[in-house]
Amino acid sequence: MTKPNFDAMSEGELRTYVYEHRDDQEAFHAFVDRLKAKPPSAVYPASMTPEEIHQAILMHVQQKQKTQDA
Repeated sequence: MTKPNFDAMSEGELRTYVYEHRDDQEAFHAFVDRLKAKPPSAVYPASMTPEEIHQAILMHVQQKQKTQDA
């Protein structure tokens, strides 16, 4: 049996494949790699000042570091 081309699949197709083939570690890793490659999205209200945005970003980074250290 030949493996599908995970790079040619859309994210939705790959997600469906992973759900249907839960034992396929290669597919799982391809899916996780694709998710990690996506840039993180953050939305900040337009009413925030640049200083408030800076503080929000710093808090986010600090929280992420605490989570990774735990």
